[in-house]
Amino acid sequence: MTLDNDSSEMGKDYKTNAARPTAFRRALDPVSRASEILFGIIMVLTFTLSLAVTEAGHADVRAMLIGMLGCNLAWAIIDAVMYLMGVRGERRLAAFTLQAIHEAEDPAAGRAIVADQLPSAVLPALTTVDLERIRRHLGGLPAGSVDGRFARRDYLAAFGVFLLVFLSLFPVAAPFILVDDVTFALRLSNVVAVAMLFITGFAFGRHVGKPWRAGFLMVLIGVALVAVAVAFGG
Repeated sequence: MTLDNDSSEMGKDYKTNAARPTAFRRALDPVSRASEILFGIIMVLTFTLSLAVTEAGHADVRAMLIGMLGCNLAWAIIDAVMYLMGVRGERRLAAFTLQAIHEAEDPAAGRAIVADQLPSAVLPALTTVDLERIRRHLGGLPAGSVDGRFARRDYLAAFGVFLLVFLSLFPVAAPFILVDDVTFALRLSNVVAVAMLFITGFAFGRHVGKPWRAGFLMVLIGVALVAVAVAFGG
């Protein structure tokens, strides 16, 4: 976890809750939500595009649906666990950074540690006085104030990761359940997948600007990644 995030949170009571959410903070940021949905859709498309529609029967479709369900369920669980592992790693990094600031030989060394953790786009806007203020604040925190235990927000975010990956399969799989014609179901499924990619990118673009461009870009990225996955036997 970079110090720019931690410096705003370390002043809170970490012994009570290391990442206490406010009413306006969401469990997952827009980039994470878009990434998880994209991942889920790619997983589903690797199954649907491997279906030979000219030869597929109801048994083949059923087998494909079971494979999609099992694969997305497994990866949803894996992704949620990996998210929690990432959170734990970030907390440990924050704790090590705080310890390094405490053990710095002089204020200049402490400011250098702070500067190393800040984004390159933010650092030029800060003066030595700003860095010293952050160093003093972090240096005044007691050792062990960064609680490595998982908080309620962490579990909510991990559950959100699980849901985004797992539930993204159902809109794409629905045509194969509702339509008997396998060829038409596959085409409809692909349309739904492309629409989901665009909507995901559009929603992400509303946070960062140019939503229409982000929507079309998400479609291109999704199609390209699916092509890579299928080409390598994914």
